[in-house]
Amino acid sequence: MPSAGWRLSCFYAVLGKVAVIQIAPALELAILFIAMPLAYRFSPWRIPPLPLLWVVTAYAWLQLLRDVHFERAKLWNLPPLPAHFGSILTIFAVVAAILSLGVWLFAPNLLFGFPRQHPILYVVVMLAYPVLSVYPQALIYRVFFFQRYASLFPGNWTMILASATAFAFLHIVFRNSLAVAFTFAGGLLFAFRYAQTGSLATTAFEHALYGCWLFTLGLGQYFYHGTIASIGAAIRR
Repeated sequence: MPSAGWRLSCFYAVLGKVAVIQIAPALELAILFIAMPLAYRFSPWRIPPLPLLWVVTAYAWLQLLRDVHFERAKLWNLPPLPAHFGSILTIFAVVAAILSLGVWLFAPNLLFGFPRQHPILYVVVMLAYPVLSVYPQALIYRVFFFQRYASLFPGNWTMILASATAFAFLHIVFRNSLAVAFTFAGGLLFAFRYAQTGSLATTAFEHALYGCWLFTLGLGQYFYHGTIASIGAAIRR
């Protein structure tokens, strides 16, 4: 029969492994989702955000592929989209109407300013934004976040809240409270949709709808950091 000392040493060994399993993802989360946005927000240099987003996306993508428990179909998973299409469009119609009314009442000078003043750039953004920005964010803040940190945030609603908070915190880089508030609300919806469907395609489609509408309304200035201006300069050349 094993001695008490042996049993105690086994207990501490298991406890140590559990601690490592919890500490490693917590440290990664702190670096990726807290330290990096803070470093970018208070950096004295104005760096285009998209290349940094793509670097983090590549890291998340590689980590997901290395995870033997991850279902690779979730990297797109289109089939659930048709079943949720009606729900997505219904909620979007209501929110879009409220946002439009709000801009018309409180900032009428912004209303549809982007498509009216920069029609070519607007079309480019509508085509490029879902691919270059929405998909990477959906992969990081829904697929990767849900898969990687399930042990830290047990339960769907805990995970949804954590994902939305991290998503909103990213937007401190835009240096305005409107971006943080809007993305927290959106983050709750997008995370809920992903928890419902396990479909990156579905949550990315919903995310793209709202993002494109914000740009269309003229609120895009609160959600970019020189990236659109850079694209515009490239087009004018």
